[in-house]
Amino acid sequence: MIDDAHLAHGLAGDQLTPDWPPLAANEVSSVVERVPGLGALRAIEWRSPRPLSAAALVTTANGRVFVKRHHRSVRSEATLGEEHRFAAHLRERGVPVPRILHDAGGATALGTRDWVFEIHEPARGADIYRDAFSWSPIGGRGHALAAGAMLARLHTAAEHYEAPQRNTHILVARADILASSDPLAAIVAQLPSRPALARYLGARDWRSEIGAAIAPWHDRVAARLRTQPTLWTHGDWHVSNLCWSGPEDDAVITDVLDVGLAARTFAMFDLATAIERNAIAWLEVARGDIARHDLALAIVAGYRSIRPLDAAAMDLLADLLPLVHLDFALSEVEYFEGITKRRDHADVAYHTFLRGHAAWFAGSHGRALLEAIRSAA
Repeated sequence: MIDDAHLAHGLAGDQLTPDWPPLAANEVSSVVERVPGLGALRAIEWRSPRPLSAAALVTTANGRVFVKRHHRSVRSEATLGEEHRFAAHLRERGVPVPRILHDAGGATALGTRDWVFEIHEPARGADIYRDAFSWSPIGGRGHALAAGAMLARLHTAAEHYEAPQRNTHILVARADILASSDPLAAIVAQLPSRPALARYLGARDWRSEIGAAIAPWHDRVAARLRTQPTLWTHGDWHVSNLCWSGPEDDAVITDVLDVGLAARTFAMFDLATAIERNAIAWLEVARGDIARHDLALAIVAGYRSIRPLDAAAMDLLADLLPLVHLDFALSEVEYFEGITKRRDHADVAYHTFLRGHAAWFAGSHGRALLEAIRSAA
């Protein structure tokens, strides 16, 4: 039974009944008792409004923890373990990532019959963006500078992490299709192993629709993408995944959250994702002029303060922006079509996100943002 009093963020800046039932006291109690030292559950303090899983801050007899629950159709112990090993690597190399707790046997992905749980130490600092919708702009230039610099630190820490690509396409920010020489052929090659995506695309002339959306941009970057060094990247660098020393614009980042979308891609893909997530007000796309050039350039400036970028890298960054959501939008289509059975949400991912975002960059406001990034070189 879904608790109607708890709402999740919708795809259009609205609030909806969640697809996944909110965490209940009995299930949280049973899972925290598996972690040595936590003690019995005292209270569920806050439930996250994020829509793709169920999560909450809870108090136990010996402190507070963050509990997150995934359905097995989305994450298994193995696929969740991929994220946990990456998070541990980042933490060991100085990126402030909350520690993931383990059971008596050392497992950090705690399974039950239908669900897989993870338990984290609570993030330090203020979670000032925890109610912000995805694709809502960052609060100010100082936060944008800090976010860019921290992303560069994460990439430096990830450079020698040699794990292979994720073993799932579901809700991960991969770039396999984007980085291929022929994206449409790459999609065709994946469809036999992605039946829900095949079913959705089979109902439309997707080759023409996706081809028209991405071809002008992909032709510009295809050769250059083959030379990009691969590394594991965060995949969802939005300010709602960062905690801060305070709400002031000169605040510093205290913790980095949620590597759930992480995958093996390349650094400029992750930086382009950061700009798309934090500097474009996609939920207001109907008004056209939705780009915050100041925030986009501050993210880049913060990044370049740690990892310098030459003019060629800046040009590639601009050319990537209209394409950066390609793989993840198809991952969302697969999730909504095959797991939550929400064809209406799959339509939003396909038409509004994949096709619509690319089309916006072809307009005057989108071109102006791309030119501003190139000019910053």
